Amino acid sequence: MQEEITLDVLPLGKSAKVVNIDCNSNLINRIYDLGITQNSLIKAAFKSPFGDPIAYLVKDTLIALRKKDCKSIIVDPI
Repeated sequence: MQEEITLDVLPLGKSAKVVNIDCNSNLINRIYDLGITQNSLIKAAFKSPFGDPIAYLVKDTLIALRKKDCKSIIVDPI
């Protein structure tokens, strides 16, 4: 087990397991709607040319999240 990090610093091509989501109720509902829940697997896929947003693969779906939102998601790299 590696050290837990926030999703925004997960290197491209790496996968992680979601440990905790710590944000307000509006954002947490959006994150849940995108399929990101505790213990789900997520993989950093692509970065936009300016580095924000970042595309992640979650449950066979590619989604984009802003870095400021990713800082609320704690993951454990695999």
